Amino acid sequence: MKANVDKDTCIGCGLCPSICGAVFEMDDDGKAKVIVDEVPEGHEDDAKEAEASCPVNAISVE
Repeated sequence: MKANVDKDTCIGCGLCPSICGAVFEMDDDGKAKVIVDEVPEGHEDDAKEAEASCPVNAISVE
């Protein structure tokens, strides 16, 4: 399972790293970024929750 953040869409609200810090963090540009190649085992549900919670639908987890 891979996660992706569309930097053009991201508004930098910080919700995704607060929900799933094992996958997301805030970058120096104030936007979210993915910090792993694959969503770690046991964090799939949190990654999907971050995707569903993003207010601008900038996250995809597949």
